Amino acid sequence: MKKVCKSCLYNEDHPLGIIINEEGICSGCLIHKEKYTLDWKERWNKLQKIVKEYKSNDKRNYDCIIPVTGANDSYFTVYIAKEKLGLNPLLVTHNRYYNTPLGIRNLSNLRIKFNCDIIIQNININSIKKLSKATLYRLGSFHWPVIAGQTVFPVRTAVNHRIPLIIWGAHQGVEQVGMFSHLHEVEMTRRYRKDHDLMGIEANQLVNSFDLVKEEDVHQLIYPSEVDIEKVGVRGIYLSNYLKWDPLQQHILMTKKYGYKTAKCQRTFDVYDHVDCWHFMGIHDHIKYLKNGYSKVLDHACREIRHGRISRNHALKLVDFYTHQDPKYNDLLFEWLGIKKSSFEYVIKKHAKYGYENKIDLNTPELSINTLIKKIGFNSSLNINYDKKDKKYILFGKGYP
Repeated sequence: MKKVCKSCLYNEDHPLGIIINEEGICSGCLIHKEKYTLDWKERWNKLQKIVKEYKSNDKRNYDCIIPVTGANDSYFTVYIAKEKLGLNPLLVTHNRYYNTPLGIRNLSNLRIKFNCDIIIQNININSIKKLSKATLYRLGSFHWPVIAGQTVFPVRTAVNHRIPLIIWGAHQGVEQVGMFSHLHEVEMTRRYRKDHDLMGIEANQLVNSFDLVKEEDVHQLIYPSEVDIEKVGVRGIYLSNYLKWDPLQQHILMTKKYGYKTAKCQRTFDVYDHVDCWHFMGIHDHIKYLKNGYSKVLDHACREIRHGRISRNHALKLVDFYTHQDPKYNDLLFEWLGIKKSSFEYVIKKHAKYGYENKIDLNTPELSINTLIKKIGFNSSLNINYDKKDKKYILFGKGYP
């Protein structure tokens, strides 16, 4: 019988690694408590000192790089860097190609409202398709090329443009499982990217996979050498080590100040984090459940328990309800990859360790669920259930304000 945290809902089998102590409390909950004991004014002062040495005296130069998308913590990270720290950031984004109209809109609005330059990486579509098929078969993840691109393009840009400082939002390992204390001030590393983001596989290890992937398909996803990184002095810091991180309150502020737009998603109550992708909270999240035994909604529920906005019992109801929503828009993915549904399901079955027999039937009607999520503060008038004419990827788009 797996140990489950008495405070949140994580069990000891978390893929990032989690420790549950003798009192039954997990390491993630224990590290979260630091948010209420640390001297955040002191932490902010330390952040100011760190970035000060990277500020350029020439306004034409960039002070830092900020990875952004049309969702997640992009707006808040840029807001802190530019409006609060006075930095001139270069924004970078890796095109995932599964873009929703709302994601393109949010990304466009971001660069307009903050008046920032942006570089967008568009890797050859045929290479991405080959990589997606190879990693789907090998790792049970068609989303691997997206993660690989999002985590390496900022570093490659930092090396190529000689901009040493990269500013990220939250560190997933700290926020979810308490992998480190905030006081450790952990920074971006190649090893964390490989072990956790990329499931232990580097891009060059995919070459010759099933005679699909060639060297030219992966070269833009390969991490720069240590020599090149040290020449420029590249480092990546996480704002969540220096600010009292609270995604909901941060998103609410960004919607009010800068017009970030939200939408109801398929398999979670969070209307902020993943509105830019057709599949992250759809078939990708469904696969996550089959492989790991839990969905993204569990991450969101545990976060809200820790912030005191939801009870553990209500969180269980949300997790049960959303985990078992059937993913939509799968036909878009099958058409994009040029594969049959039956082939896709055959491959995923090989990687699946869990099934819906683990479902907790709490018999919570949808009306009660909607009332509950509005009470927490996750409200949105939009919906990612686009009509037929809008049901397509926005492969390249400038967006609209």
